[in-house]
Amino acid sequence: MARLRYKRQPEPEKADTEFHHNVYVILLDAKTARHRSVLRTNPKRDPAKPCVYVGMSGLPPEHRFENHKHGYKAAWVVEKYGVRLMPELYTHLNPMPYEAALQMELELAEDLRNEGYTVTGGH
Repeated sequence: MARLRYKRQPEPEKADTEFHHNVYVILLDAKTARHRSVLRTNPKRDPAKPCVYVGMSGLPPEHRFENHKHGYKAAWVVEKYGVRLMPELYTHLNPMPYEAALQMELELAEDLRNEGYTVTGGH
């Protein structure tokens, strides 16, 4: 029997492996604001601004959004109320290393909350 030989794959560039995390923002249905837990964390919300979910992932935002909507590692609020991604709020920030994405998720959620958005996620 012949022995199969596999060609070793070249090591990926360091930048390719370090900078593959993304923050993302998902527009949520306005019904999200009916939940006390959401209102409690957004006492200064502007009802004229949308409800959003802020997250971070090593996956592309489009793939992560689909996972949420299909119930895979989903935030309940996105699975139930997720409408669409809002790339205008995050594309300019991506990609980044894991540690930076963790911090950026917190900062982006807080910045949007300070602007009056009703924010969930962002832990």
